[in-house]
Amino acid sequence: MIEYRTHTCGELRAGDAGKKVKLSGWIHRKRNLGNLCFIDLRDHYGITQCVVNSSSDLFEKFENIRVESVVTVDGKAVMRESVNKNMPTGDIEVLVESVELHSQADVLPIQVFGEDNSPEDMRLKYRFLDLRREKIHNNIILRCQVIKRMRELMNEQGFLEYQTPILTASSPEGARDFLVPSRLNPGKFYALPQSPQQFKQLLMISGFD
Repeated sequence: MIEYRTHTCGELRAGDAGKKVKLSGWIHRKRNLGNLCFIDLRDHYGITQCVVNSSSDLFEKFENIRVESVVTVDGKAVMRESVNKNMPTGDIEVLVESVELHSQADVLPIQVFGEDNSPEDMRLKYRFLDLRREKIHNNIILRCQVIKRMRELMNEQGFLEYQTPILTASSPEGARDFLVPSRLNPGKFYALPQSPQQFKQLLMISGFD
């Protein structure tokens, strides 16, 4: 199995200085200062700053790699000259020794870095890019953590969670059904349940509390 990283982009700390590391992720942002090129590499776990010197053969290669391209970098973790206290990885940076480009990004229709003022219809059309934005990404993680904690609290109180069927027979009452064709029985259809009420009532008369 090919190892595509030794650490995540949110993992490195001051204690890792001096280590050889391999990181994989999306190029979140690039800053070219003439003699140095700074790359913020992002994955699900965070962002790590990577540095390429203008004397390196990699300098021109990084200049031609667009933001949101997917890369793997090998290098050495070193202490930063100026610490960024706003980042968990702000004590260190990675001096890039090699880079492998996995996927070159096209010119982006919406911005991922920072605040994006694109119209809502554009953000929905390119939802996979919108979900990469830090605010949206963190909101999804927060929602997951809240739901997980709610389930834990309900479980501690003795509640049970039941999974009811997602396909059922069509109901003559209520709103119009959303029908799903049956592959095994041509001409027949299932319907998506409008409510789990009937299934819950079946559980109640079956003796579940």
